[in-house]
Amino acid sequence: MKANRFLRMIHGHSSWTWVLRLCGLALLLCGLPLLASAQEATIIGTVTDPSGAAVPNVAITITDTETGISIHLTTDSAGQYVAPLNRIGHYNIKAEVADFKTAEQSDIVLQVGDRRRVDFRLQVGTTTQEVMVQANPIVVQSDSNDISTVLTGKQILSLQENGQSLYNLVTLVPGASADNADIQIPTSMGGDDSISFNGQRIAHQLFMIDGGEADDRGGSGSIVMPSEQALSELRVMTSNYSAEYGGESGATTTMVVKSGTNQLHASAWWFGRNDDFDARNFFNVSGTPVSEYRYNLWGFNVGGPVEFHHSSNPRTFFFYNMEWRRQVSGGGIFGRTVPLSDDYGGNLSDFPTNLLNTNSGFTQLQAPYACRSLPLLFQSSPPPARRLADARVASPTRLSCSRSSTTARQTLSIPL
Repeated sequence: MKANRFLRMIHGHSSWTWVLRLCGLALLLCGLPLLASAQEATIIGTVTDPSGAAVPNVAITITDTETGISIHLTTDSAGQYVAPLNRIGHYNIKAEVADFKTAEQSDIVLQVGDRRRVDFRLQVGTTTQEVMVQANPIVVQSDSNDISTVLTGKQILSLQENGQSLYNLVTLVPGASADNADIQIPTSMGGDDSISFNGQRIAHQLFMIDGGEADDRGGSGSIVMPSEQALSELRVMTSNYSAEYGGESGATTTMVVKSGTNQLHASAWWFGRNDDFDARNFFNVSGTPVSEYRYNLWGFNVGGPVEFHHSSNPRTFFFYNMEWRRQVSGGGIFGRTVPLSDDYGGNLSDFPTNLLNTNSGFTQLQAPYACRSLPLLFQSSPPPARRLADARVASPTRLSCSRSSTTARQTLSIPL
């Protein structure tokens, strides 16, 4: 009986739709990171009257203009309020209380890890009267003494750096000293993070994504590297940051991944390099082919609301990023001299030689193969024997190949 009832529920269109929605919600919740305050912004402020006295019990409404979600709180007896755990973005803040005009500040920008002060000085009047204040784009940080640099999403997309790697962006911060390669190929894990901040060790830095540590402590120790196109912004704190970032003694880089909004948005990109557009480097001399190089990076972003009841005020949002990379890096093309078949038997009569008589009685024979350029020394009077088999070997042949010097040296001493 129960089985038949369950089958009828599954075959019902509306019930089956709800099952799919619940399964999708479960998968979404399993992939969500835990909420962490390290990437969120905090809004603080004080509400006063025209005389400067604190105004308690003021209704504060903070609205995220990108998602439409609002939070409500009231000021305490000292006229102060604190709103932690706000996602980065643009906000409008409204203050309302009886016997005073409604005050509102709009277009307040919150960045990753911000502690933003928004104060209100209310004017006497009725709540139906409203005073609008446009937020100042230049804000002096007076509630935190950390030294940090913020790279906004627009800056991340506009900065032209070689390879589109996160580490290239971090090296632009004041106090950074880079010892990594000129080009960084972005990978999902690892990379060359040889960057020092303010003289600290290279290993004494911490990377965080959405408030969680990006280091793989239990595995290879590599750092998770998100796509640059998926980052909303990042902040590099080099000194004097608060104890919540006390994981390392060097710099702490906290990144925020983009989020969906109440409108569906999608974007795509392509970044490419080609040897046809590059200049000839120092090792590709004129007349030799240029080494092949192809580097292509492309992907897309999509984000928007998740509507369960076709509501005009959604509370759930999604964001998806996908990126592909292809690289072809040809080696240098250089001329090489290889020995002929007769040379292996000791016949050097057809080998291009450079005879050099020395004061020691040795004649130097240059052989530009095997251990780079190898001088062969024959202890004889010029002209030397052109066939090693014709020489009388009175003692064992001494062969030495030293790679510690710029030119390797192979010595063959044959008394004639």
